[in-house]
Amino acid sequence: MTKSRRRWRRWVALLALLGAALLAKGYWNATRDPVIRTATVGVAGWPAGQPPLRLLLLSDIHVAGPDMPPERLERIVGELNRLKPDLVLIAGDLVSEKRTATHIYTAGQVVAPLAGLRAPLGVVVAPGNHDHWFKPDALRGEMEKLGLRVLQNEAIRRGPLIVGGVDDDFSGHDDIAATFAAMDRLGPGVPLLLTHSPDIVPDLPRPVAAVFAGHTHCGQIRFPVVGAISYVSRYGDRFACGDMVDGKQRVFVGAGLGTSIVPLRYLTPPDIWLVTVGPSGKE
Repeated sequence: MTKSRRRWRRWVALLALLGAALLAKGYWNATRDPVIRTATVGVAGWPAGQPPLRLLLLSDIHVAGPDMPPERLERIVGELNRLKPDLVLIAGDLVSEKRTATHIYTAGQVVAPLAGLRAPLGVVVAPGNHDHWFKPDALRGEMEKLGLRVLQNEAIRRGPLIVGGVDDDFSGHDDIAATFAAMDRLGPGVPLLLTHSPDIVPDLPRPVAAVFAGHTHCGQIRFPVVGAISYVSRYGDRFACGDMVDGKQRVFVGAGLGTSIVPLRYLTPPDIWLVTVGPSGKE
């Protein structure tokens, strides 16, 4: 074997090793424990004598093998209960049917771990696009069996909060007008919106105390300098990730717990948001 051929083989072996290491790192990133991010929302006119409430935002759980089997979700739920939230908000995409999945679970298997969530004001869910593409009626049925409240262009009162759930914008199931009408029928309260895609924000008729969303995965795969491959949003990176103010609207967009398309993450760890809502301090 010539010297040049040996050198070429060494380079091929090195590149293969680096590629394997990169994939392993991406998979480790995708399966690590979620980062717990915290924020406070001050509300003018917060009811006198009402203690602040802790809201836990989960999004993009994407139950599927190999990276998010139900057993992993069950373990995460146990950890999140230690945060003692008053209300849990789930911003859609409970399931994944990605082609790279090693196992697709039934609706019952997807939802079962969420029965372990503990919050005095309950668990509220707004469906995502993958939920609609999977088995939406089966998923909703399983959630309702377990006492999870599914909102599809509907609203519900939880303590001093009026929670509106806008159905998924990405798959064309949203109805903002119907959601706000449902909120108005519930009377006075602190208005919040739960939805899968943050792309509804520019179309809101008026600001609410906060909008809770997911869908973007914060890019899921981001590169230094270049940034994310996509945020799957018609507004580009306007609602890419995290805690932001868009005009007069406070918006929280979670990175999610699971993955879409491939079970890899780079520079976008899984996360959840623990948001304390209470008096503004200016009263």
